Amino acid sequence: MPAVSIEHYENFPVASWLCPPALRPAIGAIYHFARHADDLADEGEASTPERLAALRAYRAELHAAAVSRTADPRWAHVFEPLGRIIERHALPLPLLEALLDAFEQDLVKTRYADRAELLDYCRRSANPVGRLLLHLYGIDDAASLRRSDAICSSLQLINFWQDFTRDAPLGRVYAPAQDLARHGLAPEDLLAGRDGPAARALIRELCDWAEALIHEGAPLVFRIPGRAGWELRLVVQGGLRILEKIRQMEYASLLHRPRITALDLPLLLARAVGMGRHRAAEGRA
Repeated sequence: MPAVSIEHYENFPVASWLCPPALRPAIGAIYHFARHADDLADEGEASTPERLAALRAYRAELHAAAVSRTADPRWAHVFEPLGRIIERHALPLPLLEALLDAFEQDLVKTRYADRAELLDYCRRSANPVGRLLLHLYGIDDAASLRRSDAICSSLQLINFWQDFTRDAPLGRVYAPAQDLARHGLAPEDLLAGRDGPAARALIRELCDWAEALIHEGAPLVFRIPGRAGWELRLVVQGGLRILEKIRQMEYASLLHRPRITALDLPLLLARAVGMGRHRAAEGRA
């Protein structure tokens, strides 16, 4: 599951102090794979066709790494360690490919008709991260996978509602057209950062949607043992904290980008501990 601290691709945990030490090399290799693909999709001055071609070449290197072929020198630092991790942990290749699908989609699709279409994007852009981590933890039951998907999709949505000021320069509008129309808005209103009552009502609805989804997945924290379970508690609380900050600014995230800082850590830790107390209290009720 994506996390809220240390380095991150989106909110991806990388060798944080709560990450199980034995899994840090694997999580780091997956992170660097995703981070570099993200850079190919978004960084620099390349044209869209050039970015798509680079991602196709990158995908070919993933296939090569999966069968222990020598990596292209450009990306050897990514695929040599990833190839070892794929073999050691039998990582499901389709989950890694799904992340590349999402990066490619971002280059050619900048609008979403409805929430179902946006969740389908999250199925590739975010949910594979959680499923890869569950695979490393040896958890594969249907309920855990479903809750992982709910957490990861919600964190992706929260990232969208946090990042209006970053996505607008790229021409990307993740708020579904159906929701925009219900509030009398058009994609161009978000791209121009036109703050106002309608925009704030839209963002409030979108935040409520993301919050409901993260609560749906939250019981997963009690399924994952040890340090990894505490990592996930912080993941959930970090997402909820971003939503709280958006509410505190009265849903003006078209104008300002809320973020987690070191000052939030004591609160996140306290709330992570509180999740266990709340569960215990429910059990006694």
